[in-house]
Parts: sequence; structure tokens; C-alpha cells
Amino acid sequence: MSRTLGIDHGTVRIGLALSDDMGMFAHPLKTLDSSPSVEKQIAEIVQQKRVTEIVIGLPLRMDGHHGSATERVEKFADKLRKHLPHEIPIIFVDERLSSKTAERSLGLENKQKTREEKKLVDQISAVAILQDHLNTQAGPDAWLLPEDS
Repeated sequence: MSRTLGIDHGTVRIGLALSDDMGMFAHPLKTLDSSPSVEKQIAEIVQQKRVTEIVIGLPLRMDGHHGSATERVEKFADKLRKHLPHEIPIIFVDERLSSKTAERSLGLENKQKTREEKKLVDQISAVAILQDHLNTQAGPDAWLLPEDS
């Protein structure tokens, strides 16, 4: 059984999500404050939760090009790699609009959010990033019932 960790990296907070053992469903895990030791904290979670793969949301511009936020996330991933066993891959997935989608799903769009609500948005964004990856890995027929295929 393997688990995948989803990461929504922000300048203030980092939302984390974790897959179930079967790699089908993403669940919110926690939100960490961005700090100089955050990569070490994530590496400890990877070990504790027996994570075998990491998915990080890549904040592309709306036109699909890289920008300063993309570079920031790539630098974070490079720092994180130094704290992980070499066999754990880091995969980037397009995360455009994941935070807006999370806010909408929580009914928090267009309003001032509390600190706790912001943490929850970060976790739900990580869930969206991870679930998108899990769905892609499962393939288009993964959700068909036997009589449908």
C-alpha cells in the first residue's frame, strides 16, 4: 500500500492532503505555516505516513506560462528533495484556480476569512490538487461499474 501527499504551497501557509492506502481518495491532512523548517516538517510527515509519492501544485499563469510563483514553488521542491529519501518522486500538477475552487466549495468566496478558514482553504486546495492527480492516474474508466464497462 502506498500513499501520496498533496501540497498546496503558499508564501504564508502550506496545505497538505493525503491519499488513502488504495490511492483513490484525497483527504485533508493539515496546514503548516511557511517557515525555514517546513521542509523538515514535511519530511517527517512523509516518514510517519509512509508516503511514497509527493504531488505539488504548480501555480501557472492563466496563459499556462511560468511566473515568479512557479519559480518559488520549484525552489521549495528543490529544498524539500534534500530532506527526502531519493526514491520518493515529486510530481508537479497544474493548480490554477485550486484556491478559488476550494473557497467556492466551502462557501467562503468573496468574504473576509478568519485564520482558521484560510487554513482550511489551503487544505482543501491540496485535496483538489491531489485528487486531480489520483484521478489522472486511475484513468478514464476507473469509476465505471462492472456492468457499465
